[in-house]
Amino acid sequence: MTGSEAVDTYLDALSGEKRACLLDLRGELKALVPDAEDVMSYGMPGLRRGKMVAGYAAFKAHCGLYPHSGTVIPQLAAELDSLGLKHSKSGVLFPPEARLPSDLVARIV
Repeated sequence: MTGSEAVDTYLDALSGEKRACLLDLRGELKALVPDAEDVMSYGMPGLRRGKMVAGYAAFKAHCGLYPHSGTVIPQLAAELDSLGLKHSKSGVLFPPEARLPSDLVARIV
């Protein structure tokens, strides 16, 4: 199975809003990094361009975007707090019905 097929399988297994959310996010990420390839890494879909760029996933109560750099999210912490978004040093969590703003996704990636 190719990386794209594995990602498609992951996304197809999701229900409703989570699937729609991550399909939208995948499209945004691919537009930002068009030469990256779909991969599954650490059990979640992501994009790789030589090395991992970012991963994304759905969980019980939220979706998440995980840049593969430990410095990105801490730099945006104040903005994420002001938007009411939960975050750790490795990712930002958000409800699937509340998409991340496109400009924020661009800065994270």
